[in-house]
Amino acid sequence: MAKKATKIANVSEPNLFRETFPYTDFPRVKLERRTVTYELPEKVWITDTTFRDGQQARPPYTPEQVLKIYDLLHKIDGDTGVIRQSEFFLYSDRDRKAVELCKARGYKYPEITGWIRAVAEDFRLVKQMGLAETGILTSVSDYHIFLKLKKTREQALAGYLDIVRAALDQDVLPRCHFEDVTRADFDGFVLPFSAELLELGEQYNKPVKIRLCDTLGFGVPWAGATLPRSVPKLVAGLRKIGVPAEQLEWHGHNDLHKVNVNAATAWLYGCCAANSSIFGVGERTGNPPLEAMVVEHAQIKGITPGVNYAAITELAEYASKKLNFDIPANYPLVGRDFNVTRAGIHADGLLKNEEIYNPFDTEKLLKRPVQVAITDKTGAAGIKHWIESRFHIEITKHDPRVIKIKDKIAAEYVTDRVSVISDDEMLTWMQEAFEGNMPAER
Repeated sequence: MAKKATKIANVSEPNLFRETFPYTDFPRVKLERRTVTYELPEKVWITDTTFRDGQQARPPYTPEQVLKIYDLLHKIDGDTGVIRQSEFFLYSDRDRKAVELCKARGYKYPEITGWIRAVAEDFRLVKQMGLAETGILTSVSDYHIFLKLKKTREQALAGYLDIVRAALDQDVLPRCHFEDVTRADFDGFVLPFSAELLELGEQYNKPVKIRLCDTLGFGVPWAGATLPRSVPKLVAGLRKIGVPAEQLEWHGHNDLHKVNVNAATAWLYGCCAANSSIFGVGERTGNPPLEAMVVEHAQIKGITPGVNYAAITELAEYASKKLNFDIPANYPLVGRDFNVTRAGIHADGLLKNEEIYNPFDTEKLLKRPVQVAITDKTGAAGIKHWIESRFHIEITKHDPRVIKIKDKIAAEYVTDRVSVISDDEMLTWMQEAFEGNMPAER
């Protein structure tokens, strides 16, 4: 049973929290002695917004591309429910074709859900597509209520509740997207609105969901920070009035470089679902990277039997080769050089024991063997490691062929070269050193 919160504070002027959000200055973090404690649910999971928020940051995917990505999300998940849902636009013929293709797969996970505007007639699209759940935009900050919607809080609340009732009347599970929650009046609007949703859910015996949307990335992961920016206090406050953990979802943006830690923090304080997109691609600065959240889940909850972590690498290869994703070379987990070391002393350490300079067994978990980049500082140990990581041979660092390549590299830097040696150059010098008798590549 929900604990009834106070009625909304129907203020005549918007509360823009100017001491926290001066706009002409960087946003400010305010700290207080009051804190909240961890409440990690027994199960937490990931939801996906690649086909909704992710498509607001790039050219639209074709239905066939959507299907391939969806297949790979299912492959990573391995029918475990770690990647539980994926949301889709429903407005265009292309959107609906993509949904139909994905539905035809018959996968349990990720479950296909919709996203619509807070307009009653849009529910016909959800029903036509045979979807059980849809997201609905329900902005909660005064920036949106007063300045964008040109409404009072009472008017906004009444409209939101009408649209939620319309969804429930049509047997569609509504997921209310609390847009801009990290600039909203928590006590004066967020809590009363949430309590009303709980009451509606009880009336219809349906679990109305709440997505906490950190629209501009203002959330911070510190329990001692003040509302509305504290992710721990936002989640804990909703749990306190009786919102079930499984009906809470976090949706972040990376404007201030906290997108991944905020999503994990939401889990830790009682929110079951963390929304994400592949490689973080989403509106403006993007969302929590799905692949990062899969690994974060493993760190918090342990390796989940059935999850195919190596398929993350397969997804990255598809995105780079077929979707023109420009994944930075040093991008964590999937970038070309994420587990490549450039210092010779580090390469020597890797040769002695891989754990010294590799965060985990990247070959076993992600099918990404650790590598070294070649510079004038790499030395014979680095060259040996470069050769062994790419070819089916073992070789000592004192091998004459290694020394010959090392001399070639040294000659490059005598002329004040500053860039790393490319793979193409290394392959050419290997051809020369091995006198055309090249080993087979891995």
